[in-house]
Amino acid sequence: MHARHSLTGLPSATPVDAGLNPAGLDRLTAVMARQVEEGRVPGLAMLVARHGKLAYSTTLGALTPDGPTLPEDAIFRIYSMTKPIVSVALMMLVEDGRLFLSDPLSRFIPEFARTKVGVVTGDTLELVAQKRPISIHDLLRHTSGLTYGFTGNSLVQRLYVEKLFQRRGITSAQFCADLAALPLMWQPGEQFEYSHATDVLGRVAEIVSGQSLGDFLQERVLVPLGMVDTSFHVPPDKHHRLAEGFAKDPVTGKAVRLIDVRAAPAFQSGGGGLVSTIADYTRFVQMLAGGGCLNGVRILSPRLIQFMASDHLDADVRIDRTLLPPGNRFGLGFAVRTQTGIAPSPGSKDEYFWGGLAGTAFWISPRDNLFAIMMVQAPEQRDYFRLLFRTLVYAALD
Repeated sequence: MHARHSLTGLPSATPVDAGLNPAGLDRLTAVMARQVEEGRVPGLAMLVARHGKLAYSTTLGALTPDGPTLPEDAIFRIYSMTKPIVSVALMMLVEDGRLFLSDPLSRFIPEFARTKVGVVTGDTLELVAQKRPISIHDLLRHTSGLTYGFTGNSLVQRLYVEKLFQRRGITSAQFCADLAALPLMWQPGEQFEYSHATDVLGRVAEIVSGQSLGDFLQERVLVPLGMVDTSFHVPPDKHHRLAEGFAKDPVTGKAVRLIDVRAAPAFQSGGGGLVSTIADYTRFVQMLAGGGCLNGVRILSPRLIQFMASDHLDADVRIDRTLLPPGNRFGLGFAVRTQTGIAPSPGSKDEYFWGGLAGTAFWISPRDNLFAIMMVQAPEQRDYFRLLFRTLVYAALD
């Protein structure tokens, strides 16, 4: 009989019983500990589970620069790892028969029926009509034509920076109205472009459910899964558990600006606003890996989980390879690996994954019956730590 880990609820297994190489896991620990010792990051937490059992879990370093040791229940800003949670919640509404993926976004937010597409010619921005409406499906797979202001410097993205990021204290309804007034970067359905789409999905969930996004997530996902520390802000009695990064990145020298999560925000960002712990996120990932069910609690049907974890990009969709490297495509809320090779990191076909701006990351490999999670607060080092973590976990796989 396997003991259960007190925070994750997962039964534990020895690395050997789980098909992991102990020496490989020791190397993972040693390499990451060296990153902490060399001052690349204050601290980090890592977890690997296989065959439904916890095979490796460790915390290294400090909760904050020059602060206490990183505890097991440290709270991290997970940024875009919010997106899979909100995408699952939206698919619950689909499963409830409340909306279809084919529904036009304008059915819920009429302003988007009038949104133009920005066509750039040299220094000129021409506004043209949408060839077809943005659908809910487009939002989930990031083919809506929306973008982010911080991912590039096009004329459209400059407008995003100018119009969206100087606003404070606005509601999700006002944010979506402001967003709809800006031009799309692409025609709907023509380009995979990482964007504010999941923020808009969060607003759709509010409209359909009649609840705030936070209340809807609590009722349908977080409470049923026992995710007790996942929320859009950290209450005062938990501030002592909040992880922080360095004030300046030790490698790039850039200022590290993490979102303030100590007070409840007016706008609950479905695209990047949640905080969580590695134990809480393990429960969410375990539910996905278990076909939509955790400890007898059904969140989604197995077929819908499989549907979400499939490639949803048409063959002729252009792909921005900055966030979606070769060998990977996109499903509904997370990336999907379509080839063992070509990708710049080891992995298995059909695994699905995503990460957050501050470096948090997870992936699920159905073929290997494995999932792994890393929590860290180092936005300038996110690609480095993700690649390091993934490489070393796969090197430890027997």
